[in-house]
Amino acid sequence: MDCMSLLGFCVCAPDAEFRGSLPFPAFDINRDTIPPLLRRRSSQAMQMAFSAAAAACGHAGRSPATLPSIFASVAGEINTTDQLCSELVKADGVISPAAFHNSVQNTAAGYWSIAQQCTQPASAIAAGTDTFAMALLEAWCQLSCQGGELLLVCYDEIWPAYLAPDCGSPAFACAMVLAAGAVEGGLVQIARPKTGAAIFPPAWTKSADSMPILAAIPLLEAASVRAGAQAIALTPHTPSWQVDLGGWK
Repeated sequence: MDCMSLLGFCVCAPDAEFRGSLPFPAFDINRDTIPPLLRRRSSQAMQMAFSAAAAACGHAGRSPATLPSIFASVAGEINTTDQLCSELVKADGVISPAAFHNSVQNTAAGYWSIAQQCTQPASAIAAGTDTFAMALLEAWCQLSCQGGELLLVCYDEIWPAYLAPDCGSPAFACAMVLAAGAVEGGLVQIARPKTGAAIFPPAWTKSADSMPILAAIPLLEAASVRAGAQAIALTPHTPSWQVDLGGWK
């Protein structure tokens, strides 16, 4: 496989001020993307992931039920997990089975499959500060081996402040529909992720250091403006993971 094509994408950012600072359109959480029976048990992470995923599928003109999916998050259901740990340290702490069920890394992926009645494979990954880069690499590997199309969702909710001071904010989610090879009508072609010396934009370095999933911003900005073939850094570190973009229409 020479490249993968970006067919559509969407960004969800609940904080209005941060949303307005982004160099591409972004939207608030759309709770209508979550079935009523799931809403009461949904976290901010799940709400953002669903909002971005549904809109990206709509942008690409694809049915969510037909797409394999990859859900990538640095901290996953961190607030639910934090609540469970707080209960565990109590002498009479009682663990909620529902909370435990909703604390795992694949919570959003699992509920998305259920909500969309999707029987395609779903993956959930985390890779620290390289989570976005590894999400793209996982997408490349799956498309290279299986062909077709898939949905990639990268997201993180706000982390409890005392766990990582000055980190874990703001909340952010992005979703992309990707296809194997060069596809007519695609927004841009993305080469295989690799290590390299591409420089992460200084304007977003502090943000990505605070919330690693924001490392997606440079790639999304390039895709939104179609500014020309270029190398895009996927982490704020140097040397870093990067991708080469091309195929602008």
